[in-house]
Amino acid sequence: MIQIKQGDITRENVAVIVNAANTQLKGGGGVDGAIHKAAGPSVMEECRSIGRCPTGKAVITNAGDLFSEMIIHTVGPVWKGGRNNECELLKDAYENSFLLALDYDLTSIAFPSISTGAYGFPKETAARIALRTGLKYYSVFERIVYVCFSKEDYDLYLKVYNELTS
Repeated sequence: MIQIKQGDITRENVAVIVNAANTQLKGGGGVDGAIHKAAGPSVMEECRSIGRCPTGKAVITNAGDLFSEMIIHTVGPVWKGGRNNECELLKDAYENSFLLALDYDLTSIAFPSISTGAYGFPKETAARIALRTGLKYYSVFERIVYVCFSKEDYDLYLKVYNELTS
């Protein structure tokens, strides 16, 4: 099942939530900062021990104080006009998150809109990549949730989802 919701990803009751991380896994602003704040210090300690995560890849940590069992930290690309393989790297970030969740037998997963905040990725293109990748995996997960922070993003995800599934 694929769900699209407006809300706070840190409150999702799923096996794993996905964090839009930076390559240094140091926390930051936006969803990354919110997840680290809600999860507590044990997640940052584990991120420090991992060290880095390249763009398009994913790593997994404990979930600290969150409802989920684990956090997958994935690094989306910074948008540079689309000439630096950004679409493929964003697809890889989603794909590697799904694969890592499967490796850990995590059957429900929640995603934010990766790379669309400070990294400047065009929102409709990012939503299309996120949802196409999710549709590839929907039959092997009990739930895939796309959590949109704003009403505008929620409406966009619904529009793209309806286009892709009609």
